[in-house]
Amino acid sequence: MTTLTLDALTRIYGTSRALDGVSLTLTGGEVHALMGENGAGKSTLIRLIAGLERPDTGKLRLDGQPVTFDSPAAAQAAGLRFIHQELHVVPALSVAENMHLSLPYPRRLGLIRWSALADAAGTALARLGLSQIDPRQPMSRLGPGDQMLTRIAATLIGTEARPWLYVMDEPTAALTGAEAERLFTVIAELKSQGAGILYVSHRMAEVMRLSDRVTVLRDGKLITTTPRAGTDQTRLIHAMTGRDLSAMFPPRTLHNNEGARRAEERPQGPALTLTCLTAPNLHQITLTLAPGEVLGVTGLSGSGRGALLRALMGALPLTSGKITLNGQPVTLTSPAEAWTKGIAYVPRERRTEGLISGGTVVENVTLPHLTALARARRFRNRPRERALLADVAMAVRLKSTGPAQPVGQLSGGNQQKVLFARAIAGAPQVLLLDEPTRGVDVGAKFDIYRLIRQFCDDGLAVIFASSDLPEIIGLSDRIAVLQSGHLAHLVPNRDMTEAALLSLCYDQPPAKASA
Repeated sequence: MTTLTLDALTRIYGTSRALDGVSLTLTGGEVHALMGENGAGKSTLIRLIAGLERPDTGKLRLDGQPVTFDSPAAAQAAGLRFIHQELHVVPALSVAENMHLSLPYPRRLGLIRWSALADAAGTALARLGLSQIDPRQPMSRLGPGDQMLTRIAATLIGTEARPWLYVMDEPTAALTGAEAERLFTVIAELKSQGAGILYVSHRMAEVMRLSDRVTVLRDGKLITTTPRAGTDQTRLIHAMTGRDLSAMFPPRTLHNNEGARRAEERPQGPALTLTCLTAPNLHQITLTLAPGEVLGVTGLSGSGRGALLRALMGALPLTSGKITLNGQPVTLTSPAEAWTKGIAYVPRERRTEGLISGGTVVENVTLPHLTALARARRFRNRPRERALLADVAMAVRLKSTGPAQPVGQLSGGNQQKVLFARAIAGAPQVLLLDEPTRGVDVGAKFDIYRLIRQFCDDGLAVIFASSDLPEIIGLSDRIAVLQSGHLAHLVPNRDMTEAALLSLCYDQPPAKASA
């Protein structure tokens, strides 16, 4: 099998060692997972083997022979291919055309041979068991998962030597469960054909399922490389963070003396009541939410989790039903109205739905609160904006160089903290969270869990929608299970297990789910 050995690679930026003497070997025919918190050095390592940067010290060896990748073309010529979570596709072009974006089109007498173009794409798709994808259809008809699979198949077009190493950087971050399963099937097929995969992911379950070996980086140093069969999630989390994380979720204070005192100080009655709420993809949802309660919302893909939160933010029109906030009926016709009435929202897709990546930290945090912060509600009050940012940034432990730093420069975890800072900046009464730990590392996850626990302990009512069943069980007081837009089950979170909760996602509901 072909091997690529990284021998004591070091990369220094100014006074910071992004990589510090990292050594490992990547081998064809195996899945090698690379894990670590944001800032651990994973991206730097990928840039070095991709030929985007050169190491300050250390060597690369291909099958034992020294090799230099001084450009991406050199890495590609050596059989390396790179699959990123953010795909660059042209939706209006066909699948075949997208698969040839970096390749010459087949021509005859100067004219493009469209049939040969489609045949080449179809042959490459078939090699990965993807014959069901029609290469002639527009790329826009494919979901994100199938678009990624076509990009992987495109690496098999026009190559005499088959690529032997695929570097996949958070490939499932934007995929549904079914799409991820198709990707896993393709990974198994590539592995069976002798290709190696460097699989970079924060998702522990995927790493434990797919990998043969696991390497953990922390602060630019290699902490461990171990066979997956010889480790477990607890050891990997400890290697990534250097902390004892046996208690994954912060404890509730609901039943201790401090929690009881805080509960007595809260307003009496429900914070939020939904009565027969009906909207696109939602049907007759009735439930209540108490101050200080975390209501977990889960269900299979298409169950309506996201639709429920968007309806409560005024982003989906209600066809019937009533929303009551602290005992007062409210009408929500837009997200702006929801923000002003004390409902805050952290969306599922932070890059496309939550953040202005070119905007600064302060601009992103204050965006829905500008009117309230303005002088005479007309002119921006920048000192007030920065003062508010200082308060909420401290509350969420946001790490940035300052208010003027572009939010696109932040790590994924800190980008998520910007959304949390925005959410609490207006002192909301209800907080809606849609997959709030998606695409962040394990350290950032614990910070987010701590924030959620802190918010609810202070009396904020939280609706927490997630497909991650351990998160739902670890954080929720009650759990709502949706099926095809209906509230199928509403149960207390007592001695709940993943198996029991998954069975509720599939089970037929009782005659009526009690609120």
